[in-house]
Amino acid sequence: MIISYHTQGQEIYWNFQNINPPNGYDIGQHFANSSGYLLTDVPYNSSFAGYKDWFIQNYNRPGYTIEAGIGENPLPISQFNEIYRDNLGILILGAIL
Repeated sequence: MIISYHTQGQEIYWNFQNINPPNGYDIGQHFANSSGYLLTDVPYNSSFAGYKDWFIQNYNRPGYTIEAGIGENPLPISQFNEIYRDNLGILILGAIL
């Protein structure tokens, strides 16, 4: 499993095109429940652009892009505590799942 971080949208992208790795959705739902972020399909115009997409395509294993925070980039440091709190569960679950 891989987890990539970006900063924009409080969403979790879990699949790549029509490739849905085994347990990918279920693990993503655990991440969403833990963080309060929305688990969603990758918008077509955002596909083909990241490590997660390559990983899923080549290994058919779960991969996620976590879009942390919300607002204009670069996000203000004042969001750090909230982003950390929202994502701590994802990091712990990612280590044990």
